[in-house]
Amino acid sequence: MNAEKQALMAELYNDTFRDIKEGEIVKGTVAAVNEKEVVVDIGFKSEGFVGIEEFRNVENLEVGSEIEILIESIEDDEGRLVLSHQKAEKLQGWMKLGDSINEGDNVEGRIVKQVKGGFIVDVYGVEAFLPMSLSAFKGVPSEEIMANKYTFQVAKLNKLRRNLILSRREVVHKEKEIVRDKLWNELAKDQKRVGVVKGITDFGAFIDLGGVDGLLHITDMSWTRINHPSEVVSVGDKVEVLVLDFDRENSKVSLGLKQIIENPWADIYDKYPTGTKTKGKVVNVMPYGVFVEVERGIEGLLHSSEITWQKKLVNPQEMFRVGDEIEVQIINVDKDSKRISLSMKQLEDNPWLEVEKHYAVNARVKGIVRGFTDYGAFVELESGLEGMIHISDMSWTKKINHPQDVLEKGQEVEVAVLAVDANNRKINLGLKQIQPNPWPQIAEKYPVDTEMEVEVVLNSNFGVFVKLENDVEALVYSSEIDKEKAAALKLGDKLNVKIIKVDIEQMKIGVSARP
Repeated sequence: MNAEKQALMAELYNDTFRDIKEGEIVKGTVAAVNEKEVVVDIGFKSEGFVGIEEFRNVENLEVGSEIEILIESIEDDEGRLVLSHQKAEKLQGWMKLGDSINEGDNVEGRIVKQVKGGFIVDVYGVEAFLPMSLSAFKGVPSEEIMANKYTFQVAKLNKLRRNLILSRREVVHKEKEIVRDKLWNELAKDQKRVGVVKGITDFGAFIDLGGVDGLLHITDMSWTRINHPSEVVSVGDKVEVLVLDFDRENSKVSLGLKQIIENPWADIYDKYPTGTKTKGKVVNVMPYGVFVEVERGIEGLLHSSEITWQKKLVNPQEMFRVGDEIEVQIINVDKDSKRISLSMKQLEDNPWLEVEKHYAVNARVKGIVRGFTDYGAFVELESGLEGMIHISDMSWTKKINHPQDVLEKGQEVEVAVLAVDANNRKINLGLKQIQPNPWPQIAEKYPVDTEMEVEVVLNSNFGVFVKLENDVEALVYSSEIDKEKAAALKLGDKLNVKIIKVDIEQMKIGVSARP
């Protein structure tokens, strides 16, 4: 081949193929796409290959589209041209970052994946590391993290080593500060705002107004009485509240919920004058009474003493259940204290006004044992009124320690009326008075100086009680028995005694155990 022809061939070669260098970024044209690789024409004597995994959006790759490529190797072991799209992006990204950012600057990026200890973030094609401790993503779902772009602060930048560490925490903090300042500037008294319940305590709930927390006190939650804030709101609830007051210097905001609606107590005296009869729903039952909602936002107290004329002491928890609808009468209204006193018994005639006509002293009546105290038993009479049998009026001869030793709840008994006090709503009843007083006969049967063997029924500090016969007991005074002998006595032991005193009026027999 002559020199002229060789020169022409060299010229054609140079026009057709470019000189390329490893590490250079060039533009190429997509020639083909298959499952494993993308074939790229960069104007070299052979086409190059890029792994399909280097492309984030493979579906957007089209034959003929132009992309930027890094030349990794002009010829590998198989004689192929090796290219990288991903490294081209990273290198260009680092070139851009190196010229434009420094530590402390903000950059935008997208979370690519989560790794041990944090996240990988794509910033201008550069992979940066976001430590978990600086991510501010606590409680954020993974789908949401991956779906959005975020602004980050450059926490550490080493351009030589191409190492970039980011922080989201500082950016979030600054964003919150901006939102908080904006909110403080907009805040005003009597302003309605929507917030989210952030936390609940015994005294109220904390509401996030969007960067500033306010306190919704329990007293400002409802016009009705509530026992705990959780009865009105729950964590996560969106609520509309009224700004009652705020102090920016001390970061305090007082909020109201009940103030959003009209105060139902405003015209309470007109709506519920004393003597008004109304129906209401039981909303709470306590040992001392029942809280009744007479309308939304207004509750009254039905005290236990106002439930019935018949019983002086009642247990509301045995008589009512939450949700019961009852009829009551208004007996007092206090607008300032937001209190209404209610009564059920005022709806009925007072049976105590004519009690003395129905229950004459010494009359015999029947009733049902309804309850006990340490000193007696309550008996419900046929009229519904309640009387009391004192423990001393249960037996002529026995010492009664507990009323339950003689009577049972629900038992029907015949009793004698001993006294009636209508003013204090008291009827005194007697059980032993149904039987004749046996003490005159007992005195004849057990004259003084009578000696006999008896059975110990009780050993107390002041003496030993002994049984002379069924239902007849006597007391061995502590001065009439040897201390050591008395201390050794127990229930059922036999003892020789002598009768030294019989008191018919006091219904007592005294005996001595001394020789």
